[in-house]
Amino acid sequence: MALVLERRIERSAAIALASPLLAIALTLLTLTLVFGALGKNPGAALAVYFITPLTDGYSLQEIAVKASPLVMIAVGLALCYRANVWNIGAEGQLLIGAIAGSGLAVMTQGTHPGPWLLPAMLLAGAAAGAAYALIPALCKVKFGASEILISLMLVYVAGLLLDYLVRGPWRDPAGFNFPTTAEFDSVATVPLLIAGSRVHAGLILTLIAVAAAAVLLGRTLKGFEIRVVGTAPRAARFAGFKADRVVLTSFAISGALAGLAGILEVAGPIGHLQPDISPGYGFTAIIVAFLGRLNPLGILASGLFLALTFIGGEQAQITLKLPQDMTGVIQGILLFYVLACDSLILYRLRWRAPQRKALDGPH
Repeated sequence: MALVLERRIERSAAIALASPLLAIALTLLTLTLVFGALGKNPGAALAVYFITPLTDGYSLQEIAVKASPLVMIAVGLALCYRANVWNIGAEGQLLIGAIAGSGLAVMTQGTHPGPWLLPAMLLAGAAAGAAYALIPALCKVKFGASEILISLMLVYVAGLLLDYLVRGPWRDPAGFNFPTTAEFDSVATVPLLIAGSRVHAGLILTLIAVAAAAVLLGRTLKGFEIRVVGTAPRAARFAGFKADRVVLTSFAISGALAGLAGILEVAGPIGHLQPDISPGYGFTAIIVAFLGRLNPLGILASGLFLALTFIGGEQAQITLKLPQDMTGVIQGILLFYVLACDSLILYRLRWRAPQRKALDGPH
């Protein structure tokens, strides 16, 4: 008997709902083995990562802060992935958005600008992110280039540009030679929702983005066009939908949300521009998008879960002396199982008897 994958005639709705839960369960099982191999108590380690942060008010606030950029970026990525185009460079679009918005704050430093500055920074961040995302989109549409490779390579370009600016022309002269800009003026920072915390108004913009994406995908012709182009391109052509336009639109929206998340992160919790403004939000958001089934409401839930791994990782670093890179390992394992379990939506496991080989020559 051989275990084979047999294509389903129709997609299983039950498996589609259960797939993320199964992926999480397999991730926890694998982490039990990993922590045991590292000489740590698996139960205690899992509790530090996934339970302890939920019992502390400050950690809950930090989960909301970490989840905000993850969810905002993942919502934009979901639009691309539903259109069957692959934006892997959201991290670069986040950095470019942070640079563009921060440029306004740096240039108006100490001039006491009016309340127009923060909205202008947010618009600049979103516009820069959209423009940066359109580079791989245009290369795909005009030249047939791989949007995966181009968007990924542009991440390094954005990172190097950011590093140059904070170590060169934008470096704070009074910053003791540290690679950072001066602290932004108060009018260039995002207002706090909870006094004394880091929970800022960007969280509201994230919820608006989730609601807008849910309406776009579920209630509008443009959302229907995105879904049809992604799942049935031939039918889309017969319906008069233009795939190239969908590619450009989905990339622009995705980049705008990533850029907006970048400037919100800088003008919110950080308060200045520095090299390490993101712990990999753009890449982690890919996991968030797939774990949330490319559904805006599912993305909101999965974003909170992935944010929990960031906060749990920080606590594990202190209490268990585990490296911070362990958080990336957890997220990588989760992505592997998410993609593996998703195959069960299209295929089912079957035991099949091996076929007998025909004998050569006359009997």
